[in-house]
Amino acid sequence: MNTKNCLFNYDIIENNNNEGGEIMNNNKLVVPGSKQALEAMKYEIARELGINLGADTTSRLNGTVGGEMTRRLVKLGEEYYGKQAR
Repeated sequence: MNTKNCLFNYDIIENNNNEGGEIMNNNKLVVPGSKQALEAMKYEIARELGINLGADTTSRLNGTVGGEMTRRLVKLGEEYYGKQAR
């Protein structure tokens, strides 16, 4: 999966917090196709880990997929921005 082109634009998500101190989930994806790329990544990782995502799967197993997504996205981001700094 080639996610670098659509995921590592610095403005992929605009984080909009309200003024009352509460954090609301009003994130807007600003890169076309990023939602589909993230969904594909989620199911690819679940398949690699042997996890069937869904309501019948424990939150711990579903969370394992999210955690692995985060690890991989951070690694890709570090590689991408590390190359730019050189």
